[in-house]
Amino acid sequence: MTSFATDHLKRPLPAGAPITYWQLGSTAEARYDVPDQPMKGEMDPFFFLTKHKNFIPHEYPCRTAFGVERRGKRPEVTGEFALSRFWLPFGSPRVDLSGFWFRPTVIGTWARTCIEAASAGEAVLRLGTCGGAILFVNGADVGFMADYVRNLEAKKDFTVSLKAGLNEISVFFDDLAERDARYFFQMDYVSGPSAEQALPVPGKAATAASIEAALDDMHFEKPVYRAGDVALVTGAALPVSAEAHVTIEGDFMSREEPMRLALTLNAGQSRLSLGEASALPSDFRHFHVSLTADGFSAARVFGVEICHAERQGAAGADLAARITETLAEISEFGEPDNVMALARLASGRYGAKTDEMIAATLPTIVDCHDCADFALVPLLWCRTAYGQHIGKDVVAKIDEAILSYRYWMDEPGNDVQWYFSENHALLFHTACYLAGALHPEARFARSGRLGSEQSAVGLARVRAWLDHFEKWEMAEFNSAPYFPIDLKGLTALFALAPDADVRERARKAIVRLVTVVARSAHHGILTGAQGRSYEHTLRAAGSLELSGIARLIWGKGNYGRRVHALPQMAISLRDHGLEIPADLAAVAGWRSPEGQEWVFAQGENRIAKLYHYKTAHYAIGTAAHYRWNEWGYQETVLQLRLGENADAQIWINHPGETIHSGYGRPSYWGGSGTLPRLHHYRGLAVLIFNCAAEQPGFSHAWFPRQEFDAASVKGDVAVARSGQGMVLLKGSSPFADVETGPTAGNELRIDGHRTAWIVRLDDRGSEQDFAARFGALAISEGADGVLTIQDPEYGKVLCHADGRTEAEGRVLNPADWSVEGKATNMTHGG
Repeated sequence: MTSFATDHLKRPLPAGAPITYWQLGSTAEARYDVPDQPMKGEMDPFFFLTKHKNFIPHEYPCRTAFGVERRGKRPEVTGEFALSRFWLPFGSPRVDLSGFWFRPTVIGTWARTCIEAASAGEAVLRLGTCGGAILFVNGADVGFMADYVRNLEAKKDFTVSLKAGLNEISVFFDDLAERDARYFFQMDYVSGPSAEQALPVPGKAATAASIEAALDDMHFEKPVYRAGDVALVTGAALPVSAEAHVTIEGDFMSREEPMRLALTLNAGQSRLSLGEASALPSDFRHFHVSLTADGFSAARVFGVEICHAERQGAAGADLAARITETLAEISEFGEPDNVMALARLASGRYGAKTDEMIAATLPTIVDCHDCADFALVPLLWCRTAYGQHIGKDVVAKIDEAILSYRYWMDEPGNDVQWYFSENHALLFHTACYLAGALHPEARFARSGRLGSEQSAVGLARVRAWLDHFEKWEMAEFNSAPYFPIDLKGLTALFALAPDADVRERARKAIVRLVTVVARSAHHGILTGAQGRSYEHTLRAAGSLELSGIARLIWGKGNYGRRVHALPQMAISLRDHGLEIPADLAAVAGWRSPEGQEWVFAQGENRIAKLYHYKTAHYAIGTAAHYRWNEWGYQETVLQLRLGENADAQIWINHPGETIHSGYGRPSYWGGSGTLPRLHHYRGLAVLIFNCAAEQPGFSHAWFPRQEFDAASVKGDVAVARSGQGMVLLKGSSPFADVETGPTAGNELRIDGHRTAWIVRLDDRGSEQDFAARFGALAISEGADGVLTIQDPEYGKVLCHADGRTEAEGRVLNPADWSVEGKATNMTHGG
């Protein structure tokens, strides 16, 4: 193993610590198909309520077959080790190659490193992974593990013999990847002789260490880009020049080719310019940055939003102008897919370019890739409404795709499309209903039904979905990325459904969702607790699709590149008589001198009780009495905004993993590893995290200093102001202000597995007066579990153990909140 290496990058390895420096081979991938077969099951509105840690129990036939074939058996090794890249930890305890695979795929990877032992002796190595793994020490096969339970980590201890000096450690790990796959391994040095990690590297270890230091400190100059030069900076400039290769990708749903840059980071250079924001793709983007010098390469992922606000300018003055603007924007600047094609067809942009982008999406639909239902609904709209403007050969291919598709789990197939969530179920049923109506006499391949029969099945399921929605609304409550998915299905039904009752119910559902957004929005931008969130949606305030929808409806916001429902909303408004109540504009862009309190519930059995409070200058939304102290999934339970800058926002969570821009659910920013006890009354909120010992040992807040007009962090108090809106954060211990790495200047941490935060908002006076007034806020806990906060404005605030919050002679009881909800205007100030 060490024949090519001229040096070793050495790092401490105390007992109990993870081994985190590795060489990696490339990941071998092989499609894993099983015979087509139907599945049993229905939409599961509680699929994200994990019964055990973050484990989702639904199992597909491919996993069942894979388990029978491989579970408990020695993994099938793929190839031999061939160095592809180096893995450096950057704070992560594991080698994490997690990702998203749209078809069932067997994946396998080799990893190896060295332990340098001060003396010979026995050591205990603990190996953890979700799939299977084989451990080799000095070339000897030590043993294996093969649990292969999807996305659920298992651990196993191995007792091994180490010799004095260098010991080669190799791991082969593999799994079946289905959609979002947690593909990692972690090796802990439980006990053994005094030792160091010793990663073999070409060239000089000092060069490898300098590359590590540069990437460890590296971060974007700004938390978001709306114009200007996009650049990465580091406080640890390299002593030698390095090649810098940057790959710019969208989130896991993006299907377009990444942008690639080849640059040079010169010796002593601390800033790497990537180009003007206008020349880079918009939306939240992952920048995979690789530095190479002296034969050694290392890479890290950095995320940032690019919003083309400067090019887009102010929104059109009236709805008609904004409809035209919306269709033009998506037609010219959207991500090439069926949504963009629909915008182009609806705005008269026919021809080869449009036909080509439609044709390019068809193989993924025919192959039933996960999320193909997202592409199929706008395809059906294109075919139904604008088929005469699409080339005949492309139309024939569209029809082949429509007739061959798998529309629900009871039809035979071997895919891993996600049938269980509410948003996917709506799109499957909508597509089934509309596709059958489009081809009533044709035979659908998988179901064997005639189109008229297929449509009838889809119609019944659509009506059942609407029944559930009208009673409980969004299972993935108040979730910014899933409003557009639901609107994608509902606008298609409103515009294209053959049955009048479905069109009318879809219309009401659209208006209801827009109303919920308006109630939970601050100047057009959603600010609230969300049942499912991602880093790429939380951090993309300007280019988030809801921002584009707000711009279309209310003239406030910006467009992103990849959207789901925006053109369909525009067409529904222009061509199908959709009307959004005019009074919602004032609700979404609240400028009243009063505050508005909005309480409502979402999800079956009102599982999520949601509270939102806003004034003209700030807004905060939370989830009340929601699964306190349980392992979370993707729930963000507190979010706030200040002033009218959409990026002057804060949310607080407990990270589900320590790797940045990872694929965990929950991830570093999206969701909560453990959900906190949370109480909220008007401008005051309290969060208490009590996290499991095996989870990351801190909670944190997104705190983008540059986006505030003023900000300060002193000990356990942080204050920020944007416009007249101000927030004070009070920690249970002094804040750690993160100054290096991907979130430098944007993150506050409180260390520990038990942490507490007080959040206080106001919009009167200076931030100095505000800090003086509220800086002494404290929580006292009684024997009965009641939390008491003495607030200078609200007086004594009592937070009861059953979720009630009591203040100003009022009692807020989440158990009483309805799906319909209640908005109350309240005198603000005093």
